[in-house]
Amino acid sequence: GRRVGVLELTNGEPTPRGTVERRAAETAAATEVLGVTWRGNLGLPNRSLQADLQARQQLAEVFRLTRPAVILAPYWEDAHPDHVAASQLVDDARFWSKLSKTEMVGERFWPPRLYYYFSIHLRIHPRPSFVFDISDCIDAKMKAVSCYQSQVIEGRSTEFPTVLDDIRDCARYWGWSIGRHYGEPLLSREEIGVSALEVIC
Repeated sequence: GRRVGVLELTNGEPTPRGTVERRAAETAAATEVLGVTWRGNLGLPNRSLQADLQARQQLAEVFRLTRPAVILAPYWEDAHPDHVAASQLVDDARFWSKLSKTEMVGERFWPPRLYYYFSIHLRIHPRPSFVFDISDCIDAKMKAVSCYQSQVIEGRSTEFPTVLDDIRDCARYWGWSIGRHYGEPLLSREEIGVSALEVIC
């Protein structure tokens, strides 16, 4: 029942596989599978993403206009410099979105919740703040990921385990960790409050 938006920071070009047009078509297909309310792209430079003032303002304006109750951002430790920069950029833009006396569009707004997801190149064991039960939507998740043929399927080994195997198996592990079929680990820098024990798995 929630409205969900997805914002890409770059168009992924250059990248080893696919083209801008191909990835745009794959993104459109995944968007339809997920049924998100809106999707956008800031058009920031891929491979040289920086949490600079211009990018911070662009993202802060998106937060001010869309006023998200929850933001999901990349975990801040990764081997990929763009992922590290993206995480820092979200942190900075979240703060900037509440500024007054500014030329930014939209009304000042402080996104109340920011959680970090783990999609990283480092083979580390995440220590999440909580694990979200995704048992009811694991098939939709896998179908959406599969839409990105040029990124996760083409040119990669078809022997077990494939990229899709890894994604599903990780979700199964995290589901097992909370006594559910599938789970998604998320991390918060801030304390998380609950209003009822029933919401805890």
